[in-house]
Amino acid sequence: MSDWLNQVFCEDALAGLARIPDGSVDLILTDPPYNLGKDYGNASDQQTVEEYLRWTEQWIDAALPKLKPNGSLYIFLTWRFSPEIFVMLKQRMTMMNEIIWDRRVPSMGGSVRSYSSVHDTVGFFVGRKDYYFDLDAVRIPYDAETKKARSRSIFIGAKWLEVGYNPKDVWSVSRLHREHPERANHPTQKPLEIIERMVKASCPPGGVVLDLFMGSGTTALAARRCGRQFVGFELNPEYCAIIGERLAALETIEALALAAAPDAPAKPKAKPKAKAKAKAKAAAPKKKPAAKKAAAPKPAAPKRSRAIKKAPPEEVTI
Repeated sequence: MSDWLNQVFCEDALAGLARIPDGSVDLILTDPPYNLGKDYGNASDQQTVEEYLRWTEQWIDAALPKLKPNGSLYIFLTWRFSPEIFVMLKQRMTMMNEIIWDRRVPSMGGSVRSYSSVHDTVGFFVGRKDYYFDLDAVRIPYDAETKKARSRSIFIGAKWLEVGYNPKDVWSVSRLHREHPERANHPTQKPLEIIERMVKASCPPGGVVLDLFMGSGTTALAARRCGRQFVGFELNPEYCAIIGERLAALETIEALALAAAPDAPAKPKAKPKAKAKAKAKAAAPKKKPAAKKAAAPKPAAPKRSRAIKKAPPEEVTI
């Protein structure tokens, strides 16, 4: 295994990308600073507009060569800068979707001179037409009521009715509140539900996901939980520690599940009983006087032989 796989490096992505060979990553999934002045323990979110856009173009140009030719990219952005950055990416890739993440923010407070912003913008880009995309892995099942309404004969056997529908480009998933069990100490943590959907759809099993701005490590967890590999970077040592703790907790859960797996199916223990029953059945023939009695019908044969002896008239006729 390569020494850079399944690692989160506590360093600047622009410096660390040299670790990753070109053309080795299936999916870039990243959530860079939005330049809204948040405190990430450094000045990465406090640049001028010109500096921010120049820096964004710099890391994009450094990261894209790491993608495989049929790889994809998802990028979280704010509506304030998504137009410029989308144009930047359109000059290098093909844009497939603008996804709107509705954070389900309660209708409380907010600006009194504009509409409240309650969404993040996500860009979905691909390198070429044969990009990997597994729609069946992320379909949303229909509820029983919908299936019942579609019970007419023309719908019988329809695959889409059984496997579910294609997720739309508006994803309504609640943000992680402070009391949420998934929440880590990070101001802009993304829900696993969203990241796992992207990983399942756009990275093949066993493939590699790259995140240049790991934050709380949700991309790494999603990759691990979905059977993919990961690599990423994070500047803040405190966030690196959080990532390590979250990955260690996941490893513990996986180890416990693996340890419990042999005991889970109680069927192997039932085998001795099956063998005992088999032995009992094998012993049963000893009590089969019925088999000897079954031989009693042998007198029937003599009857036939007697009948043959009493058939001289037939011989006479011959």
